[in-house]
Amino acid sequence: MHTRLYRNGRLESEGFPIADVSRYVGDRDATVWFDLCAPSPADLALIGEELGLHELALEDVLAGHQRPKLDIYDNHLFIAAYGVHFDDDRRVHAVEVDVFVTANALVTVRESGHFDIAEVVRRWDAAARLAGHGVMFLLHGLLDYVVDTQFELAQDLDAEAEELEESLFAEQLSNGKGLQRTLYVLRKNASKLRRVSLPMHEVIGTLLRRDQALMGDPVMAPYYEDVRDHVLRVGEWVDAVRDMLANVRDTRLAQQGFRLNEIMKKITSWAAIIAVPTAITGFYGQNLPYPGTGEQWGFWLSTALMGLTSVALYVVFKKKDWL
Repeated sequence: MHTRLYRNGRLESEGFPIADVSRYVGDRDATVWFDLCAPSPADLALIGEELGLHELALEDVLAGHQRPKLDIYDNHLFIAAYGVHFDDDRRVHAVEVDVFVTANALVTVRESGHFDIAEVVRRWDAAARLAGHGVMFLLHGLLDYVVDTQFELAQDLDAEAEELEESLFAEQLSNGKGLQRTLYVLRKNASKLRRVSLPMHEVIGTLLRRDQALMGDPVMAPYYEDVRDHVLRVGEWVDAVRDMLANVRDTRLAQQGFRLNEIMKKITSWAAIIAVPTAITGFYGQNLPYPGTGEQWGFWLSTALMGLTSVALYVVFKKKDWL
């Protein structure tokens, strides 16, 4: 559990009990932040009563797995967002963080400890000169971290997709099943990242609306514009990765079709070469008189025909690059 108190742009206290929050929220010069990790319904109900949070927003927190969004209520905003990272199996894991924003309080509710709130705190400390902007400052640091995790993961997916694309044209592609598995995982990762990153453009855009009383801070607006720019770049990057993976899939299918054609040409060529000697020996194996019957030259003639036609067919097929 984390708590912080800023007063007039300076960090005054941290680590105090959440029970003390009610003493500070009424002070207009104070800005309060506290964090809850997987709270119980009773804890949420208590916080909601102290801050006057809407019951629908509290219900969304308890239900979990919300679409990234921003809801506007009479005295506060509710934001649902997701930080992302790779798990041990290189699959995208999204961790929900719900945010309540009042005039002078920020409440973060994390789904689990996999959301690195300590990194958010480090960002606040690194930009302490902006602390005088209160809740806008705190919310920016949080959203900036969320979008940066998505941005970095999009970069990683792009690098993996390029590496997969290059592997298609390796001299020897022996592990076809492994390539298909990698392609499947990458496509799922890209789709999951897109689901949690695409709605963030709407969230940031709503915050930048000039009719937002809670968010009407022209000094912080450029910082939110920068976050929105990162959101747009994440969306473009993810779409580019999805297109690249679609091209990889189509190229792989085309390669398999080409390879199948090559195999069929070789099988057909060898079958034609074998068919000619079979036809000749079948002719000379008839139970009827034929030229060379009982003569030594008949044997040598048939042998020569088989050899010459087989070599001729091999040369023709090799010249056409069928063998």
